[in-house]
Amino acid sequence: MKLHRRRSRLSRPLQEALIVYFVAGVPARTAAELTGINRNSAILFYHKLREVIADKLAELTPALGGSVEVDESYFGGHRKGKRGRGAAGKVPVFGLLKRGGLVHAVMIPNAKSATLVSIIRDRVLPDSIVFTDSFGSYDVLDVSEFRHVRINHSQRFVAPEGNHINGIENFWNQAKRHLRRYNGIPRQHFHLYIKECEWRFNFRPVSNLLTCLQDWTKT
Repeated sequence: MKLHRRRSRLSRPLQEALIVYFVAGVPARTAAELTGINRNSAILFYHKLREVIADKLAELTPALGGSVEVDESYFGGHRKGKRGRGAAGKVPVFGLLKRGGLVHAVMIPNAKSATLVSIIRDRVLPDSIVFTDSFGSYDVLDVSEFRHVRINHSQRFVAPEGNHINGIENFWNQAKRHLRRYNGIPRQHFHLYIKECEWRFNFRPVSNLLTCLQDWTKT
């Protein structure tokens, strides 16, 4: 999906400026003030950029292999809580990260075993090492086509080297830090925002993000 700049009501210099602000993490409302355009025009342009990113990631994201960390997290909402019932009002997201490589994140309807394992089987190559925490939904991986390594965060001793899910937890921290700047995200559009976070992680640093997005939005 291309962002057809020639069909936009915004001039090309304005579009280029908005792309720079988007990459820099400047919210659309602030970018509108800085460029002197209507707020809704900037919001719509940002939305189209996220659609381009989501479509392109769907084309490019390869299967993950080797050592893969998986974890689920919860975004938004007003109440802190545990998984499942404790996450009322929050958006559940599942993430998979190849160590030293790419991350893949997707909204999920729930954190049941059937949901999570289906995504793992779709995105992870057989015989890969899958690192998880002790959440019960991952138990089925013990008798699967993967080598399952479970991390018990409640253990006080130092786990063997490599037995961790620090990579995917780092992604969650980065994503939540980025999304915190927005004053609420409509649930129907949240999948685009989490894909933006995936893109920012996989295509960093910022200089590469800018070149990447400029290329993806060319007519």
